[in-house]
Amino acid sequence: MKIVSLVPSITEALFDLGLTENEVIGRTKFCIHPEDKVKNVAVIGGTKNINIEKIKALQPDLILANKEENIKEQVEALMEDFKVTVTNVETIEDNYYLLKNLGKLLKQEERAQLFNLKIYEILNQAKLEIPVKAAYLIWNKPYMTVGSDTFIHKILTEIGFENIFKDKTRYPEISAEDLAEADVIMLSSEPFPFKEKHIEELSIVYPDKKIMIVDGEAFSWYGTHIAKCEIYFKELLAEIHSMQQS
Repeated sequence: MKIVSLVPSITEALFDLGLTENEVIGRTKFCIHPEDKVKNVAVIGGTKNINIEKIKALQPDLILANKEENIKEQVEALMEDFKVTVTNVETIEDNYYLLKNLGKLLKQEERAQLFNLKIYEILNQAKLEIPVKAAYLIWNKPYMTVGSDTFIHKILTEIGFENIFKDKTRYPEISAEDLAEADVIMLSSEPFPFKEKHIEELSIVYPDKKIMIVDGEAFSWYGTHIAKCEIYFKELLAEIHSMQQS
């Protein structure tokens, strides 16, 4: 089966489930894992600006897309010529079924189940005993955060954070003043690449708050990625725990 993936985390999952460059024949420029394998796969544009002609030239048997990450009109245009599966992952349960269905499709049910078990194990072990009020920023100028109907919110909640914007939906714009309630302000490494200078900017407004860069992939990449984040989550929560003690 020849597959084009329009979703970075799904591309990673396909390789984790045993596919090779012979089966994954197209990817976006944001599909960067696993690095040693994706470098040999044709790039068909970005997640939001797919090159439809390049995909037509590849003649895939299946295209894997995502409701949130890809543009509806572009996906519908591909549906005219190809079999397209559109995924939608907002919860841990959605992710479970994504992997289960991919496992069934690729005849790799056992491997998919091992990843699912590992993800549940990590999320059950990595938990703050006392919930910490957190704000998670995904964008700068304007600041944007995450509401309760996002995968990032579900991961935050699973490991013991209370999202101060849980009464919002999707990715609302906010101001620095709206962060006052948070004990921890998390600046994600993606999609906006927050850096130390952004911590310094917010520290002027909130000198007493914990402001930190966090690994955006650990919170937003569904599929198999969370199964590889055990050490990261443990270290992150240890840092938050030490903050609670001080």
